[in-house]
Amino acid sequence: MVVQKVKKLYRSKKDRMLAGVCGGIGEYFGIDSTLVRILWVLLTLGGGAGLILYIICAIVIPEKTR
Repeated sequence: MVVQKVKKLYRSKKDRMLAGVCGGIGEYFGIDSTLVRILWVLLTLGGGAGLILYIICAIVIPEKTR
């Protein structure tokens, strides 16, 4: 029997600048959080949806407890 660990998205407690959303996304996908932050800034500057999406993610995504 093979048991697979379920991967969950959390806001990062250690890799954060504001709410830990970009750090958590970076940890989840295994990429550098700086790249996620750059993409998020481009999304925000490109149409403004990035800021609203960040606030929603900060509210919806739970913070990592461990």
